[in-house]
Amino acid sequence: MTVAQLRSPPLASPPAYPDLLALARNPNPDARERLLLGVVALCDARPPSGELSPVLSEIFLTLARQAEREVRKVLSQRLAHADWAPPALINVLALDEIEIARPVLAASPLLQDDDLLRVLVEATLEHQIEIARRPHLGGRVADAIIDRGEPATLTALAFNRTAELSLDGLRRLVEQSRRVAALRGPLTRHPRLTEQLAEQMYQWVGAALRQSICARFQVDEAKLAPLIEQSVYDARSGTMQPVPANDPDRDEMERRLVAKLQSAGQLRAGYLVRAIRERRLGLFIHALATLGGFSVAQVREALEARSPEALFYACAAAGVDRAVYPALLTEIRLLNDGLPGDAGAPVWTRGAISPASAARSFRALVKG
Repeated sequence: MTVAQLRSPPLASPPAYPDLLALARNPNPDARERLLLGVVALCDARPPSGELSPVLSEIFLTLARQAEREVRKVLSQRLAHADWAPPALINVLALDEIEIARPVLAASPLLQDDDLLRVLVEATLEHQIEIARRPHLGGRVADAIIDRGEPATLTALAFNRTAELSLDGLRRLVEQSRRVAALRGPLTRHPRLTEQLAEQMYQWVGAALRQSICARFQVDEAKLAPLIEQSVYDARSGTMQPVPANDPDRDEMERRLVAKLQSAGQLRAGYLVRAIRERRLGLFIHALATLGGFSVAQVREALEARSPEALFYACAAAGVDRAVYPALLTEIRLLNDGLPGDAGAPVWTRGAISPASAARSFRALVKG
């Protein structure tokens, strides 16, 4: 069975029982995989009433464990919204590699809080981020995410408007935003943010977010001015001096480095990921502009946008795989005050896009 066949949509009608029986008698691995997806299609068309029998559940588990990666990926997509699927199988898929686990982590109604807490402990950071994004995430899981204090996961939770976040949980996120700048943007827009918490955040956010807070709440700027001055004094009294927001010398150095790499034929899409992981946002901007054939101003506009759509198209035009983009976006937000924002649908889930098409879509979204 080819990957193209696996990724095709379910058949309009389920397979006939004789066909499934023939596949069950065939020991070929390809036949086993077709049998697995055939039974899924049959159950989708005629959902079982109540729980599956233990025997059928064990058959699903056995076939799934023997299946190739691409088959497990399609299986996860097909079972993501199924309420009849064996819970044990959903839990196995939730702990699989992230591209397989993502659909069930995002949507499966069978994953309970205890299941999600287990994934938080046992799986990778990307799994944890996907849980933090899960619609209507339970309060126990949200509290566990806050307890762990991982910046990328906290940021994903702050963007999740439907999570069951208690007032105390929101207070703890606000406190974490002292050290995690990426939390500040989504928290200032969070529907449950109170005026008291907004005033607290006002002391350490930048000018743009202060304007957002003032537009939303009646903040007494005169009262908070002494606190802000004290915060600035405390920050500067340590051994580390703040890095200027706009450093022309550093910007020119990064531009020259990217130009040198480009002329030597060493500038690749992977360099974008490396730059962000080394926390060098300016280097990322120049590299993305060069790889995509864009201006630096266009890339900066995408980074400041309300939606991550334009940045996705820029990255896709530069050769970044769409499977890499969600994790890359999370790290960018950690370095960029929570931007780009979370408006709009995640376009990177719609399917593959060519670099040329991505470049056209990017230019249609930015002004420059």
